[in-house]
Amino acid sequence: MPEIKSRPCLLTPGSLNPDYPLFVFLPGMDGTGQLLRAQTKGLAGAFDIRSLMIPADDLTNWEDLASQVVCLIMAELTGRPRRSVYLCGESFGGCLAVKVALLAPHLFDRIILSNPATSFSQNSWLLWGAQLAGWLPDDFYKISALAFLPFLSSLGRLAPNDRRALLNAMRSVPAETLSWRLSMLREFAIDPRQLRRLAQPILLIASAADRLWPSLNEAEYLVNCLPNAKMMVLPQSGHACLLETEVNLLEILKGQGFLDTSVVEGGSEKAQEAISSSPPSPQSVL
Repeated sequence: MPEIKSRPCLLTPGSLNPDYPLFVFLPGMDGTGQLLRAQTKGLAGAFDIRSLMIPADDLTNWEDLASQVVCLIMAELTGRPRRSVYLCGESFGGCLAVKVALLAPHLFDRIILSNPATSFSQNSWLLWGAQLAGWLPDDFYKISALAFLPFLSSLGRLAPNDRRALLNAMRSVPAETLSWRLSMLREFAIDPRQLRRLAQPILLIASAADRLWPSLNEAEYLVNCLPNAKMMVLPQSGHACLLETEVNLLEILKGQGFLDTSVVEGGSEKAQEAISSSPPSPQSVL
């Protein structure tokens, strides 16, 4: 019999909230869809959350993966085609979010890009180090994930269980898949003229203490290319900022005036309560 392989799917981290605006999270290179965990509780009071899961053995290219994501989102909108959709991509998922939005810009009301890896191909030392890890024997490969952890996050700003979750997510990616996704990042390129087609509000979240790559510079570049974008800086955050205990994504969206009326109307009193009770996140705006 032919081998049956799993396909990307949208996970629901919590209860279904079909009357709320749809919030779709596209993950980093781990593809697990589990690393929105620190933000899920707050976001669930205002959104119907979905998180993309990309199987560990998935070797799909950008175009096919973006097409699959668009189909998954359209399926979520069946029966509710006018529901607001917020698309959020982190790191590798930020690149995918750009591809998805360009493929179906009409689907999305708001786009959030958190430390997008759109400039990864310009960082040769990262490519070299990650490729080397892919050639290591399995036991050493898993140990290398531990050594790479400080580059992915500001560990002191993560709760212990979230540090473990990040490490487990990194270790869940086989060497072959890591090499494939790195090749995708090497080949990722978007013409600035294409970016100008994305007219919806876009928020760039950039970590000033990102040790993985220059997220501030990339966010500044993207803000200049996108017609309706703004940039928000997390002064002390590392690359995986959405896992940090002091970062509250819902409060960030509120503070940036990034919540449309459907967020409050969709969740009614519960959404209002979630937004008003969210503790502030340290941030600066450029």
